[in-house]
Amino acid sequence: MRSKFDEQLLELNKEMIEMGNKIVQSIKNAIEALIARDEKMARAIMEGDVEIDHLQKKIEGICFNLLIQQQPVARDLRNVTAALKMVTDMERIGDHAADISEMTILMGQGSQIDKFEHISKMATETMIMLNHSIEAYVEKDVIKAKEVIEHDDVVDDLFVEAKKDVIKLILNNPGEGEEATDILMIAKYFERIGDHATNIAEWVIFSLKQKEDADEV
Repeated sequence: MRSKFDEQLLELNKEMIEMGNKIVQSIKNAIEALIARDEKMARAIMEGDVEIDHLQKKIEGICFNLLIQQQPVARDLRNVTAALKMVTDMERIGDHAADISEMTILMGQGSQIDKFEHISKMATETMIMLNHSIEAYVEKDVIKAKEVIEHDDVVDDLFVEAKKDVIKLILNNPGEGEEATDILMIAKYFERIGDHATNIAEWVIFSLKQKEDADEV
């Protein structure tokens, strides 16, 4: 019975890694499409969000099977519960990548987005956070998870700088108010992606802390 449970846990980890890789790629493609004003790529990202949703459902199915069929002990129960919580945040990250791509299409070819380097930096930093949060879960690395949480300050600081850039755009080009609003929204999406990566890391710490407590009993 335990060997079957361990096999399903390995499958769970594999699917979590695959979903993590896909949403990191979505973020990467989203910022590339945004800077290049590539409507075709942006539409492909939006269409690809369906695949991420399917992965979420697949992972949830694995988790529910583990909970219902395998009757896990408390330590494993917390691990599976954490995965269920994490996958919700992962799906939301995929949604935000699609949201950014939708904004790319709405903004069109006249956008000045390529002048806003802080947004590109936000994309890079959130990808780092997301990668490390998934690695922390798979590797059971509480130190890496805590580093992800601390790294969110970097994204928050970049968001503040991005807002300053938007204010400058409005002051220098009063007629660009609509685009300024769109750019600020994009920056907010990246800030939210950082928040979701932080949530994932917090669930990793929760599951590992509870594991330590269970081992001490």
